[in-house]
Amino acid sequence: MTEIPKEMRAVVLMRHGDLDALEYRTDWPVPMPEGREVLIKVAACGMNNTDVNTRAGWYSKSVTEATTGGAYELDATADNTWGGAGVQFPRIQGADVCGYVVATGAQADKSLIGKRVITDNWLRDWDDPLNMHKTGYFGSEADGGYAEYTKIDERNVYPIESTLSDAELATFSCSYSTAEGMLDRAKVVEGDRVLITGASGGVGGALIQLANRRGAITIAMASETKHPEVAKLNPTHILPRGPKDLKAALKDATGHDSVNVVADIVAGDYFPTLIDALDRGGRYTTSGAIAGPIVELDVRTLYLMDLTFTGSTVIPPRIFNDLVGYIERGEVTPIVAQTVPLDEFHEGQKAFIKKTHTGNFVVIP
Repeated sequence: MTEIPKEMRAVVLMRHGDLDALEYRTDWPVPMPEGREVLIKVAACGMNNTDVNTRAGWYSKSVTEATTGGAYELDATADNTWGGAGVQFPRIQGADVCGYVVATGAQADKSLIGKRVITDNWLRDWDDPLNMHKTGYFGSEADGGYAEYTKIDERNVYPIESTLSDAELATFSCSYSTAEGMLDRAKVVEGDRVLITGASGGVGGALIQLANRRGAITIAMASETKHPEVAKLNPTHILPRGPKDLKAALKDATGHDSVNVVADIVAGDYFPTLIDALDRGGRYTTSGAIAGPIVELDVRTLYLMDLTFTGSTVIPPRIFNDLVGYIERGEVTPIVAQTVPLDEFHEGQKAFIKKTHTGNFVVIP
């Protein structure tokens, strides 16, 4: 049996703020699993925008600007996490864990010990698992994976059979389940023309692959310097990040000046242009607003064009179960932009915030 130490290395968020709110510790207590929890020795943990947004307090509605990674002035009763309640400090962030189960609580399945697993990050009331009001997020409402060890309910771990590396497997949980949730809400089917913003990022790259998997025609939008890397994900078409005349650019690329679906994680000033590119009966789905959450909408366009808008955050459990199948069958491809040692976390997150990369950053404890 693996000997479990009493202390571990971890990056701990002590408060909302800039990068100095994150402390690298070598003496943090190793969590002990209870009940149906399992203890995971973390092999890799993906880095995501939610880490930056939670640290900065961007989820509070008192913040109206684009995500920058810097600190914000928050109201005293800030609704500053995904669930709309204040995050509790100290907190170990990091949701996308790939690791090995080394111990279990008294009621957990002992056969999980020794297995490589990835984490489904939605913390649910398992007596009422579809109730969105009773959910939290791993690394936000509970300690996550920016540490040598972490614990989570056994119903949130999935043993996985794959030739992919630990770092590659750590790119999937948040980005790909977010993307699949968006496509599920928008009811994307074969033949749909799907316009994808932020296509060089983790969620954007996942949207390309998962929409392709459904047989959709994918139109990726990204900075032109990133087009060679985005092309490796096999979108049907690639456009610049924000064409001035989007309809003309779509017409040149696809033969149509409109799309059936906009899968957006950017929002900001370009939002009205995206909405105008939707065909009658089109669907807009979103799970992010990195260019700014406050947008302009002509409500006449919404109702006269019979559009459907969906937000996607809390996903049903079946989404992650499906994703594990896609991974094991090789139907999705991980894109690791950079790996970051735990003790170089600050520099890694600085590079992540610059958004000059394509794909995912992964922290290696």
